[in-house]
Amino acid sequence: MERLTVSDDGSPVKRALVRGRRGVGHQLWRVAEFVRRETVLSIAALLAVASCALVPPDAGYASYIDIETLGKLFSLMLVMAGLQRVGLFRAVAGTLLSRVSSLRGVAFVLVGLCFFSSMLITNDVALVTFVPLALMILGLARADDRACLLIVLMTIAANLGSMALPMGNPQNLYLFGRSGLDFPSFIALMAPYAAASAVLLALAVWRAFPGWSVMGADERGRIGEAPRVDCPRACALAVLFAVCLGCVAGVVPLAVCVGVVLAGSLLIDRTLVRAVDYGLLLTFVAFYVFVGNMGRFAPFADALAWLVTGRELAVSVAASLVISNVPAALLLSGFTREWPALIIGTNLGGLGTIIASMASLISYKQLALVQPARMGHFMKVFTILNVAFLAALAVLAVVLSAVLP
Repeated sequence: MERLTVSDDGSPVKRALVRGRRGVGHQLWRVAEFVRRETVLSIAALLAVASCALVPPDAGYASYIDIETLGKLFSLMLVMAGLQRVGLFRAVAGTLLSRVSSLRGVAFVLVGLCFFSSMLITNDVALVTFVPLALMILGLARADDRACLLIVLMTIAANLGSMALPMGNPQNLYLFGRSGLDFPSFIALMAPYAAASAVLLALAVWRAFPGWSVMGADERGRIGEAPRVDCPRACALAVLFAVCLGCVAGVVPLAVCVGVVLAGSLLIDRTLVRAVDYGLLLTFVAFYVFVGNMGRFAPFADALAWLVTGRELAVSVAASLVISNVPAALLLSGFTREWPALIIGTNLGGLGTIIASMASLISYKQLALVQPARMGHFMKVFTILNVAFLAALAVLAVVLSAVLP
C-alpha cells in the first residue's frame, strides 16, 4: 500500500487526508492524556452518564447537587492557591528547618508540618508544598537513601492530620455539611484519632531516623533561604481564609463567602482563578448525579443499603481502599445516616493503598521525578507503614465504639 504524504503530488485532496489523519490522531492523544491526568473525573463522568440510562434526566436532578460543599471547596482552593504563591508556607518551613541539624530533627519538622498544616490547608496542599522541600533537604544532607521512608511518613501525616478538621480534606467538608454536626462536635469525634496518629508518627520518626548531626551551618543556611513573603498579600489572604472558616463553621453565609473570596482573590492576583482544581469540582458534580440516580434505582439502593447498614465503619474503610475516600464518602452518604461511622471510616480508609487518598499520588509523582529507580521500594515501604497505621487506628475505632455510647 502506497504511503500517503503531503509531498506525493501536492494535491489538495491528499493534503486534506493527511491533515485529517494527523488531526484524528492528535485528538485521540489529547483524550487519552486527559483521561490519564483526570482518571477519577473520567470514571465519575462515565458512571454519571451510564446512570442516566436507568433514571432519565428530570426535574429531580436539581436536588442532587450540593451547592454548599462546592462553594466552600471553591473558596478554600482559591485562598490556598494564593497563600502558596506568596511563599508563606515555604517561609515557615525554612525558618523551622534552619534551626535543626540532625536528620531526626529534620524529619520531625517535616512530618509535623504535614500533620498540623493539613488540618487547615488540606492534605493536597501540604504535600505539594513540603515534599519537594524534603527532597531538596535530603540531597543537601546526603541522605537520599532515606527519601522513601520520609516521604511515606509525610504522606501518612498529611492524610491523618487532615482528618482533624472539616476543611482538612474534601470528603470531610462534604460529610460535615451533610451530617449537621457542629464544629466542636466534629473536632471531638476525630480528636482521639488525631491524637493517636500524632503519637504513632512521633514514635515512627524517633525510631527510623538518627539523632546525630548531619548538616552544618552552611546547609542550614541554604535551607533557611526561603523566598520573601509578600506580606500585604499574605495578610489579605489570611482575612479571606478567616471568611472561609466562618463559612465552614456556619457563621458566614455561603453567598457572602464565595463573593468576598472571589472578589478579593481577583484583586490580589487575577490569575488565581486558574489555579483552582476544577477537575475536583466536576468530579463532585458527576458523583452527585451518579449517587442521586442510583438512590432512585431501587434494586441498587436496596442492596447497598443492606450492605452498609450496621457495617458503616468497615464498609467505608473497605470502599475507600478500592475507590478512594472521596468517592466512597459521596457514594455511601446516600445510603446511611450513621454520619460518625462514615466520617471515621472514610478518614481511616485514606490509609492502606496508594489510591485510598488521592493526595498520596502527589507524593508518588514527586518522588518519581527525582528517584524513579526507587519507586518499587517506595511502594513496599508505603504499603507496610500504611497498613500498620490503619490496623492500629482500626483497633482504636473498635475500642472506642465499644466503650462510648
